[in-house]
Amino acid sequence: QVQLVESGGGLVQTGGSLRLSCSASGLTFNNYAMGWFRQAPGKEREFVAAINWNGGRTYYADSVKGRFTISRDNALNTVYIQMNSLKPEDTAVYYCAARPYVPSTTTDEFPYWGQGTQVTVSS
Repeated sequence: QVQLVESGGGLVQTGGSLRLSCSASGLTFNNYAMGWFRQAPGKEREFVAAINWNGGRTYYADSVKGRFTISRDNALNTVYIQMNSLKPEDTAVYYCAARPYVPSTTTDEFPYWGQGTQVTVSS
């Protein structure tokens, strides 16, 4: 049974930072590419970042390049996203997702999802 659990969300001021974590169980973690997506109320879920099995390749949405960094620790079965220089438009529920072998930027190509964690950036 695959389970992904996000943590680290909360309230932060504009310009501040947060680090989200996603702990995975029920899968062989280093066989999976991982992704972060976000969804604001009334909006479609959108791609944020993705990472391959060993962290050697990363991918970012244009809106977060230079501000967010995705990483993973396979010994801990955990993927992270460090979010710096946060803006009010970053406010959303952030979801962790897993996909076998090959990274993707498309929600439909990730079969496993966490429950989400709320990030709110005050203006």
